Amino acid sequence: MNTPRITRRALPALAALAAAPAAAQASWPTRPIRFVVPWPPGGLNDLLARAFNDKVGPILGQTIVNDFKAGAGGRIGVAEVARANPDGYTIGMGNLGPLTIAPHLTRDMPYDVAKDIAPVMMFAASPLVLVVPASLPVNTLAEFAARVRSASGRMNYGSIGVGSPQHLTFELIIAGERMQIEHIPYRGTGDSMIALLGGDIQAMFETLPTILPAIRDGRVRALAVTTPDRVPQLPDVPTLAESGHPGFAVASWYAVIAPARTPTAILDRLYDVYTQVATTPEMQSFLAEQGLIYLPNTRTNFAERIAAESARWAGIIRDRGISVN
Repeated sequence: MNTPRITRRALPALAALAAAPAAAQASWPTRPIRFVVPWPPGGLNDLLARAFNDKVGPILGQTIVNDFKAGAGGRIGVAEVARANPDGYTIGMGNLGPLTIAPHLTRDMPYDVAKDIAPVMMFAASPLVLVVPASLPVNTLAEFAARVRSASGRMNYGSIGVGSPQHLTFELIIAGERMQIEHIPYRGTGDSMIALLGGDIQAMFETLPTILPAIRDGRVRALAVTTPDRVPQLPDVPTLAESGHPGFAVASWYAVIAPARTPTAILDRLYDVYTQVATTPEMQSFLAEQGLIYLPNTRTNFAERIAAESARWAGIIRDRGISVN
């Protein structure tokens, strides 16, 4: 069989073909970028997407269009990113639940996080706060745990749903404190707050931005935060690590993700620009106002965090026999 010969005339054409993808990446972006938000408009995810993308877009020289694809606890929107063309023109919001918890609770997942998603960076994180009603006479986690144990299973805790970070974080505490306390899931924070203030539940974890007003006006008492360090908004509230759980850290995070196989040059550019915006004094002030923090991270750090947290939630779901059915 004769092997085709490459003539000198063909070499420039082949070189041009080889250079085309690199040139396309170098010129990216040349048109607007679609940013999929897997949650409804009007919430914290919406607020963050607009705050960041309004600043990232001008740096990239293109408009970033927020596209809301809510439903199924964020899975619909993440699936939209996962199956998009990996050319840098569809990216989106990534969160703790759909990336690290849902894969271990949902049978028919529309994406494989490890195979279909390229983590870019976390641009904000929210501590979870353990709160009790102001009427409950406890001031520390140790006092609360002692009260639960003395009640012999007659106390309840609430969450915004089975498999939520709030639910699973409390399950981690139960295991560590050897408490017997019943879980009551609610449809959202509004319902769980009513239950807490009404005495139907005696404790819950909630994100700092959501619960901060109730802490400040004295309706609830904060016992601990889940971040490695105390948060500026609640300087007198200890961490769970300080409260007898060394190494314990949980944060509900907000991140940028892209389809797998997106060119590395584009992922690096996205990381650089979003990090640039996240670390400006203006954005740091905005995050603090929302009860959020920025956790410095690299693309590798973020990917490792997803893998580690996925393994942790898989373990607690298995060990505690948690099911969405």
